[in-house]
Amino acid sequence: MIFFVVVFVVNLIVNVYIFSRTQAVFPAGNAGWWVSAVLFWLVAFAYMIGRITERTGYMAIAEPFVKLGSWWLGAMVYLTLLFLLADFFRGLNGILGATDTLRFSWASGKGKTGVFLVYSLTALILVWGWFNAKIPTIRNVSFQINKPIPGGKQKVVLISDIHLGMMISNGRLDKMVDMVNRENADLILLAGDVFDEDLGPVIENNMGDLLKNLQAKQGVFAVLGNHEFYGSATEAHEYLENHNITVLRDSFVLLPNGIAVAGREDITAQQMYGKSRKPLNDLLAGIAPETPVFLLDHQPYQLAKVAEHNVDLQVSGHTHNGQMWPFNYITSAMFEISKGYGKMNNTHFYVSSGYGTWGPPIRTNSRSEIVVMEITGE
Repeated sequence: MIFFVVVFVVNLIVNVYIFSRTQAVFPAGNAGWWVSAVLFWLVAFAYMIGRITERTGYMAIAEPFVKLGSWWLGAMVYLTLLFLLADFFRGLNGILGATDTLRFSWASGKGKTGVFLVYSLTALILVWGWFNAKIPTIRNVSFQINKPIPGGKQKVVLISDIHLGMMISNGRLDKMVDMVNRENADLILLAGDVFDEDLGPVIENNMGDLLKNLQAKQGVFAVLGNHEFYGSATEAHEYLENHNITVLRDSFVLLPNGIAVAGREDITAQQMYGKSRKPLNDLLAGIAPETPVFLLDHQPYQLAKVAEHNVDLQVSGHTHNGQMWPFNYITSAMFEISKGYGKMNNTHFYVSSGYGTWGPPIRTNSRSEIVVMEITGE
């Protein structure tokens, strides 16, 4: 409830600011002005309306609101930044009196031109970001672990944060499955947030029929992410298992080739339900020291502690690398590794920026990605 109130208040404050600048271009006259104002606020809260409606099962109403609201969430970021930038220079010019160009009110003709420029620049940014999200790239990385690997090497495909649901649906999923299968991988790892909360759209569009087409010699393994817990972790777990994907929840499997694949329960389980996840020592206790260990953990927290254990590779997602500038600076401050490859002690890490998107279907500081790792042993 506290989280909802915070989100509501932040959304309200930001949109009040955007509204105060945008209303200058509303049609003159009471009727036109009020219609424009109502439409503005309907769009401003469309995402919240859609998500609330989604929980009631009225998908025909929820879907257009979620899609419209998702685009507006992206627009909010850059409208706010651009309006703030314009106001900064207006204020600075007011102090210095440098030029008449920046001496205007938003209600003036010059101000209205400024509004159109801000919205036009925002639209260009969103379109560019949409292409970044829509056209995924293959990231290739190679490294050597300090243990022998049966067969000499392993080709591992990592996918995280697909966020299947209303925004990421069959077309994007089919493309992903095709790209992954062309790699002819030994192992496929799904590092959480396969689903975007509610499973309704996934079931309705039979996305599982596409998911089960993922093919790897040693199998397909997944952990749950925070978004599975925001929906129903139990239902997400069952859906994945029913479509040929093994879900690891504080458990591990020993593959036929001798590699151990372990998966940790997401920390959201503790935050939401008070359920502590298994300590890493306990999780790895049944694995022989000479066995190569690949660990999945959705959120890349406390990596230095992981590197103290017998883990050769940890794969994670969650961060999206901020997804949109400037949020990448926040994720970089929060996590020891917020994107890409890193190494601590003898443990290799890869934090994927993700295949899908949350909220806005755009990426302005990264591309949607599938990670292909060529791993060799001693």
